[in-house]
Amino acid sequence: MFFFRQESLAVNEEYSMRNGVPAIEASSETPFYLPTGNEVALFEHAHRHRLPVLIKGPTGCGKTRFIRHMAVRLGLPLHTVACHDDLTAADLVGRHLIGEDSTYWVDGPLTRAVREGGICYLDEVVEARKDTTVVLHPLSDDRRILPIERTGETLHAPEDFMLVVSYNPGYQNLLKGMKPSTRQRFVALRFGYPDAAREQAIVEHESGIEARVAKQLVSLARALRALKDHDLEENASTRLLVYTAILIQGGFDVVAACRAALIEPLTDDEETVAALMEVVHATFGR
Repeated sequence: MFFFRQESLAVNEEYSMRNGVPAIEASSETPFYLPTGNEVALFEHAHRHRLPVLIKGPTGCGKTRFIRHMAVRLGLPLHTVACHDDLTAADLVGRHLIGEDSTYWVDGPLTRAVREGGICYLDEVVEARKDTTVVLHPLSDDRRILPIERTGETLHAPEDFMLVVSYNPGYQNLLKGMKPSTRQRFVALRFGYPDAAREQAIVEHESGIEARVAKQLVSLARALRALKDHDLEENASTRLLVYTAILIQGGFDVVAACRAALIEPLTDDEETVAALMEVVHATFGR
């Protein structure tokens, strides 16, 4: 599953037929997304039936772009929250602030989304503190409510409200995993890197690079992903391939571009970098 740049129109018929990928109509304002399965239809059905959605997949595989695409496709406002270690339930729901003469209440992004409708997207939700998931429970079942204890309100989510969360299963451990009681409240989509033909198509379209070089970059990424003995936290993502291709298309040296945009972001260990660069040299014959 992955994406094309936001200003792109629909993939033309020749391009689609050559790469064996489907074309989806999109306006110039729609972030273009290339599906690999039934994820678009499933998301639309989940929205229609007011079901929350959980998206899990590795870094750089298109989770956030997919949500942006679907928000425009469904004509919904998108409220995005980038979760982190210090994010609390109060950050999501809201808090009282001190003014000149009194205190006043300020809605958090989750509360604004429930009041206004649309998609509330919590990116990398397992990075947030544990009390945040408790807040999500009444919104992710048939109640679809958000109790705000500090104001005494109970907000009922409007028909067009949709809760979406995402995380990277590769980062999960005993301290940062989603509880089964939370995970089982969602319809789940598993994302991965696209197959070789789609990945090449993405790299070509995003960067404008020639097919031969795009194919070499995809081959390089797949060789890097197959390595088992370097303890890399993340694989070479399609996003990094696009960055590499953009540098090359702009006239930067191929090997130097691979090092800067593909290899160095994967590890800080100099020996590992040297080992991965051997794969780069083997791929490009340098």
